Amino acid sequence: MRGRVQALTDFRLLGCSGLRISPLTLGTMTFGTESGWGADVESSRRIFDAYLAHGGNCIDTANFYTGGVSETYLGDFMAGKRDRLVLATKYSLNTHRGDPNAGGNHRKCMVQSVEASLKRLATDYVDLLWVHIWDGITPIDEVMRALDDLVRAGKVLYVGVSDTPAWKVAQANTIAAFRGWSPFIAIQIEYSLIERTVERELLPMADDLGLGVLPWSPLGGAVLTGKYTAADFDAVKASPAAAVHDAGSRPVAKRLTDRNRGIVDVLCCIAGEINATAPQVALRWLLDRSTVTSVILGARTPAQLEENLGSFAITLDPGHVQRLDDASGIDLGFPMEFINRPTIRDLVTGGSRIIP
Repeated sequence: MRGRVQALTDFRLLGCSGLRISPLTLGTMTFGTESGWGADVESSRRIFDAYLAHGGNCIDTANFYTGGVSETYLGDFMAGKRDRLVLATKYSLNTHRGDPNAGGNHRKCMVQSVEASLKRLATDYVDLLWVHIWDGITPIDEVMRALDDLVRAGKVLYVGVSDTPAWKVAQANTIAAFRGWSPFIAIQIEYSLIERTVERELLPMADDLGLGVLPWSPLGGAVLTGKYTAADFDAVKASPAAAVHDAGSRPVAKRLTDRNRGIVDVLCCIAGEINATAPQVALRWLLDRSTVTSVILGARTPAQLEENLGSFAITLDPGHVQRLDDASGIDLGFPMEFINRPTIRDLVTGGSRIIP
């Protein structure tokens, strides 16, 4: 049974590898103002320095974030500290609109992206390279062989995959095992109290294959911060086109649903009972999930980072967890709902008690 983490220095192994990472990973999609809503260079540096000061060691970025500025900032911030950090970047999103080879999972994009990332990051290797998103068309054996070539060249130490169906990840690692290539050691998924559909296929797959799990958007696009008021939910319910936007001026109407309102109400109630904030409770719920390795944490200000790190100091008792689970629970759908029916289990076991 995995122990309860209480600090950034309660390191966890990433999947079946020996790589040690902090239970909260610093996500740097907010580093840079090029998207119109992130942190400037000085704020980004303070966030980075504060994360390291608390003992954190895992940094997540991507070649696409703020047009490469996130990686450039990190290249500067990491000077003299690089080898003490677990540095992860990603490739796949198109960086030159109109150029069909500037995006996708294929070898050309992969190699060009990694070479450009290494220059911006001012390093000669990354600890972890993520396939950012499955493009649906590149042959998976091409992807796995090209990733293995980068590992053998010493430019990448480990590989992972983000935003990809469970069956494709399983196929990829089966091919890698058969060929003797580097397998995916971890997955990145959207996972939070308001997004639990990954529990249907992705999390069971990760558990069975020994993959580390790094949730992104753990606060549900800020819905779980409690920042959206009852008036915001009512406005969207009255008019789905209501002008309610997040910090990046993106509409959030699809997230302001009756279901999510109920989740937020329970979340805020529990936060009040234990003298915590809604984000701290939402993060603690994820940190305590047995399948989660490290939660990717984004922040636009040092104050947000400090508040979120406060999730280590709180405890959710079984009653709190049950209330959150009940409010946010999902239907697992077919085949799991069918397989788990008591009558079906009885047909399989013949009434015998079997302990796996």
